[in-house]
Amino acid sequence: MTAETSAARHEPDATSGPAGVDAAVAEARAAQPWWDGLGFAGRKKALDAWRVLILRRADELIDLIRAETGKTADDARLEVILVADHLRWAAAHAGRVLGRRRVPSGLLMFNQSATLEYRALGVVGVIGPWNYPAFIPVGPVSAALAAGNTVVFKPSELTPAVGRWLADTLAEVVRGPAVLRVVTGDGDTGAALCRAAVDKVSFTGSSATGRRVMAVCAENLTPVVIEGGGKDAMIVAADADLDAAADAAVWAAVSNAGQTCVGLERVYVVAEVAERFLRLVTARAAALRTGDRPDADLGPIVLPRQIEVIKSHVRDAVARGARVVLGGEESFTPPYVAPIVLTDVPEDSVALTEETFGPVLVVNTVASVDEAVDRANASAYGLGASVYTGDRSQGRRIAGRLRAGMVSVNAVIAFAGIPALPFGGVGDSGFGRVHGPDGLREFSRTQAVTSQRFRPLVQPNSFARGPGTMRTLVRMVRALHGR
Repeated sequence: MTAETSAARHEPDATSGPAGVDAAVAEARAAQPWWDGLGFAGRKKALDAWRVLILRRADELIDLIRAETGKTADDARLEVILVADHLRWAAAHAGRVLGRRRVPSGLLMFNQSATLEYRALGVVGVIGPWNYPAFIPVGPVSAALAAGNTVVFKPSELTPAVGRWLADTLAEVVRGPAVLRVVTGDGDTGAALCRAAVDKVSFTGSSATGRRVMAVCAENLTPVVIEGGGKDAMIVAADADLDAAADAAVWAAVSNAGQTCVGLERVYVVAEVAERFLRLVTARAAALRTGDRPDADLGPIVLPRQIEVIKSHVRDAVARGARVVLGGEESFTPPYVAPIVLTDVPEDSVALTEETFGPVLVVNTVASVDEAVDRANASAYGLGASVYTGDRSQGRRIAGRLRAGMVSVNAVIAFAGIPALPFGGVGDSGFGRVHGPDGLREFSRTQAVTSQRFRPLVQPNSFARGPGTMRTLVRMVRALHGR
């Protein structure tokens, strides 16, 4: 892809804009009772048919993703695979996770039958990003639809065609009103969606924009799910398989040209193996191909202004004493950035405190795993992390100490490929979850129902109770629970 075509694809799409949001929400609101009325089985049938159609026409979606983002073919193929797997899981498990179930009634209400179920919220607004324009929004979209909601989806203004394609293909298999509606445009359209009468908003993007989304949603007390990016770290212990760790580090850092929210940006490796690990990382990263070529491993940086952010992070690190092991100023040939590896980067450099979102990897040496954990946890972000060690038990213990929503041991970003696991972070990485049971419940509301099975001989919830009723109950509770 040339710089000219890269610039052309960033022209904003204004076919919908803020003016179209209220109508889309109203139409989604009107369709929601019908969709909810299909029940879990009916919705599963429709969502399964959507998945089959997506896979049958996968080449179309791959081409659209590549046209709007410049991704390599394999990066786009991976995204479509993830779309299908997560859509399948949400459809298959919604009934089990959200359906009505009995719960114990307890001592005081032993005569009651108690049930809990998760009901649809109504209309869910989804604001998607450009870096994974199909996979990331399909997480909340599939969960919301499986739970019985209808959805109004605002794709990034850089990837409107992917958003429309998803809605159009679902409409082909759902014989009824449209349950996934797309509104296109820039941030003003997103703000309009936040202000519309939706029942929840799911947002993926930068932490700064996430704060603005929260502020607008607060005007109507609209609840939100925020995924605000990350500064993910890898810890490499002395007993780690260094070849595997280096291979994983390079892929996690520079696949999709480093434009991945759970991409690896920091590595903390213990001193006794640091030199060898750094050599392995450098050799692998140096062998990668960047540019407008069929065999490229890295495509373009999608946002032109992000190139300046990446440059500023590298320059700040070098100015503070970091050593450039691979690349540098010569890595920048807009819209492309070749892999850059830095070491000895001070912890207060923006290359370690802010999200770079480009193919830059910082490898710093630490004296111990304990120090690595402390440095990893010092970030304001807390999305994902990874640990490499020869002892899996130790790996799980280290994972448990990390302030991150998701951790992979002896792998990278494995959690994102497992549909049953919740996806989300803490701190500046946001809150709420998509994927897995937690993701299904995120787009539903609990409803507790009790039904009296029989009238009890002792009725505490009545002014007509006998004078000794409450004393008797206190004695019973002491006997059962007071020791």
